[in-house]
Order: sequence, then structure tokens, then C-alpha cells
Amino acid sequence: MIFPLAIGLIGCAILIALGTWQLRRLEWKQGVLAEIEAEIGAEPVALPEDIDPSMKYLPVRVAGVIGEEELHVLVSRKQIGAGYLIVAPFTTEDGRRVLLDRGFVGDMEKDAERETGAATVTGNLHWPDDMNSSTPSPDLGRNIWFGRDIPAMAAALGTEPVLIVAREATGPGIEPMPVGTEGIPNDHLQYAITWFSLAAVWLGMTLFLLWRIRARTV
Repeated sequence: MIFPLAIGLIGCAILIALGTWQLRRLEWKQGVLAEIEAEIGAEPVALPEDIDPSMKYLPVRVAGVIGEEELHVLVSRKQIGAGYLIVAPFTTEDGRRVLLDRGFVGDMEKDAERETGAATVTGNLHWPDDMNSSTPSPDLGRNIWFGRDIPAMAAALGTEPVLIVAREATGPGIEPMPVGTEGIPNDHLQYAITWFSLAAVWLGMTLFLLWRIRARTV
């Protein structure tokens, strides 16, 4: 019985250690998410002169003009259904031209007229992770994009490859979809529960095996 008992205890120890490690990772990830949320909700600043992806989530407030051109990004929202993110060019007061994610409209409002012109936009710089190897190319004929491809959209609208995601309304009929941490995965608690559950199963199997061995020797 010594060998199966040793294997059982070693296996349980390994699985419990993995679960404990995931709990430490959970605490670390919660700290990271809290830092990101604090950064997202900080006081907006003027649009920096030099912008790069290290400024992801930076809150900004910019005055300028929302252009009439639009790119429509197909998305689906839970309990709402399909719709589109409206991405438009935004020309700042000092002449810079950037991308503006104005927010969400329903499927039937894709081609509706929207309010444009002078506006002060409050939002966050963002480089979304919408694109991967399986994302289809945009349907340019119907003006349907399947992800916010910043370089391609900037080329299509003649802007800098910079995206501001509005966190306040930029016109009637458009629901802002501000930057948040909802899309950042944090599955460490589920992983920890899985490892601890496997440890319990392993212990149960070990006890059952020991019982069987003892029963045979009696």
C-alpha cells in the first residue's frame, strides 16, 4: 500500500500547488485590472502630440469636428443582438485627423443620418484586439467591417492610425461603448477550482484504491 499511497499524496500535492498558484495569479490579475480601470477613469488630458500603443487606455478630451464619412463595424451584443460600431474621422482644432469610435447603433440604424460637425469628445485612446487570422476582409461595397483594423481604417478615411473611443455621447441615437476591462480575460478562479477539484478526485481515487487493496489482503 505504500507505493499507491505515495503516488496519491504526491499527485494531490501537485494539484493543490497548481490551484494555489492560480489563486496567486488571480490576485495579481485583479491588481492589474484595477490599475487599468483607474487609468481608464482618470481625468482626461489633451491629445498628445506623439502617440503610440503604450498610451492604450489614456483618457483624452479633444475639441474638433466629426466628419460625415463613416465605417461600420459589425458587432453583436448580449441580449441586444447585431449592430454596428460607428467609426468616423475626427479633425481636431489644430488640424490633426484621427479615428473616432462614436459607439453602437442597432442593425436597422446602420445607414441612418447622424449628427456631425463641431463637438468636444471625451474618450480613451485604444488599440483593440479585434483582428486575428480568421477575421474576414471588410465588405467595402456594403461598408461592413468585421473588426476595428486601425491601420486599414486610417487609410480608408485618411487619418492618423489613432483611435479615440468615445465614453460620452457624440450625438443622438448612438450609444457610447466606452473602453473597459470586460474583454480582458481573467479565468484564474475557474482554473483554481478545476485544480482543487482534480485534487479532490485524485484523493478519492487513492482512498478507493487503498480500500480495494486492503479488501483483497484481508
